[in-house]
Amino acid sequence: QAQAQAAKVAAAAAQAQKQQQGNAEGKGKRKQPQASGPAASSASASASAALELMDMAAARLEAKADTAEGTKAAAGAADGGAVGPTAMDVDGAAAAASQQAQQQQDKAGSSNSNNAVPLADQPVQTAQQRQATMTEEEAERLDLPTRCKPDEVLELNQHTSEVFMCAWNPIHTNLIATGSGDASARIWEMAGPDARAGLVGGTSRLLQHGTNASDKKNKDVTTLEWSPNGEMLATGSYDGVAESGVGPDLSFTPSAVTVDPSSASSGTRRATTSCRDRMALDVDWKDDVTFASCSTDMAVHVCQVGSDRPLRSYAGHADEVNAVKWDPSGTLLASCSDDCSAKVWDLTKSGSEPLHDFKSHKQEIYTIKWSPTGTGSKNPTKPLLLATASFDGSVRLWNVQDGSCYRVLSRHRDSVYSVAFSPSGDYLASGSLAGQLYVWNVEQGVHVRSFKGKGDIFEVAWNVEETRVASCFSSNVVEVIDFRI
Repeated sequence: QAQAQAAKVAAAAAQAQKQQQGNAEGKGKRKQPQASGPAASSASASASAALELMDMAAARLEAKADTAEGTKAAAGAADGGAVGPTAMDVDGAAAAASQQAQQQQDKAGSSNSNNAVPLADQPVQTAQQRQATMTEEEAERLDLPTRCKPDEVLELNQHTSEVFMCAWNPIHTNLIATGSGDASARIWEMAGPDARAGLVGGTSRLLQHGTNASDKKNKDVTTLEWSPNGEMLATGSYDGVAESGVGPDLSFTPSAVTVDPSSASSGTRRATTSCRDRMALDVDWKDDVTFASCSTDMAVHVCQVGSDRPLRSYAGHADEVNAVKWDPSGTLLASCSDDCSAKVWDLTKSGSEPLHDFKSHKQEIYTIKWSPTGTGSKNPTKPLLLATASFDGSVRLWNVQDGSCYRVLSRHRDSVYSVAFSPSGDYLASGSLAGQLYVWNVEQGVHVRSFKGKGDIFEVAWNVEETRVASCFSSNVVEVIDFRI
């Protein structure tokens, strides 16, 4: 058994080294885990770790058996029989038990903690370590109780390249838009309330970036968003061109450009805001005139349309900042970085120090999402949470009121690229490389649905009714999952 375990570890180390070499084929323009620096171990370090783990394999097998047995019992009791023990996330259950024991003494990875060892800093396996300790067959067997049935999945398969983005229409809720590396966006109309109904007309509406086959190079549609009234769709491509549902809008540089919707067909600029001189990686609007941006310069800026200078600037990160997001109240701004940290900035206070500084992830944090709860949301009585998704394979939920780690969701065995809260805030969808989708019960910390597709998942999104989850794949498809509990 020890020899078999050692062989798994060695194979996983080789796989990790291959991934760290930056094989971007099929990954589109998505960022890959770094091969060196504070955000990830180098290939040589992975090899050394594998050798060390070989020596410890027998001891780890025995410890793993004891831990798994105890965790299964705890999982069965905690879940109240609603989901069988094999459906409970072993790592998540262990983290939840640790959290309960330490609830009074830590702040779960926040910089506000003193000398306590927080829950989020407890040893949690990385994605590569999970690959070393669980075979594909074992993972599929454990996911069997929550696996989606074939008639609960509708595949959208008319794109000819990887699909980067998707967005459900906020008003006409049977419509979903998708953006792809084939230089196009598409609008699909669901024919009924579930996957078995299929599509209206069996096809989609094509929105082409580029005028012909030779005009598609570097026009990957990597972002799109519906207007609040659901009548228009804005799409943006990798070549720096944005389009609306009625024609070309503008061509832009890394500074922010605002367009007057009434003159979208002519592309009239309303204002240009130059908040930075580095490539912007994310922008999030607070209101009609105020937005936050982040970039490769490691800074976070709060900007206003028409102003040449940022209203606020924060320089607390030590590496590229990948995402910024406003909370529902518009007073808190979250950011995440390749420095493995996520920070929360309080705009109601002066000063440049973050309200919270979460440093418990072991690799880059690729994205963050606020729950649609708390002040300013449609669910004001529910607590506000921040979700962080990392290349270490884990998703962590943070209670922003006290800086504690509410949940560690660590069932993924690969880098997590996307997370999305359901409209009620009761569920969270997460998608990773290797095509694994999980839907989690936030309060219980267990996954209640699972789906394994082909390729990598780049984006996940809920419809307004909370009855469907869509996931975008590098294999050129979008999988729409029926969600019923």
